[in-house]
Amino acid sequence: MFDILVIAAILAVTVTLGLGLYSLFRGGDYARSHSNRLMRWRVGLQAVAVLILVVGMVWKATQGA
Repeated sequence: MFDILVIAAILAVTVTLGLGLYSLFRGGDYARSHSNRLMRWRVGLQAVAVLILVVGMVWKATQGA
């Protein structure tokens, strides 16, 4: 279960990072309206990914597996 969640979180961060880089390279009005919002989404998704990893490691340590 945690493996799927970790992969989904990493994929979400990667897609958001790619969209943010595209926005920066495109420039102009598009970059002004999207870059900051995409950066905030990426940071939030990274926090969720780290939280999933921590919960998974704690769960695995307490289960003794």
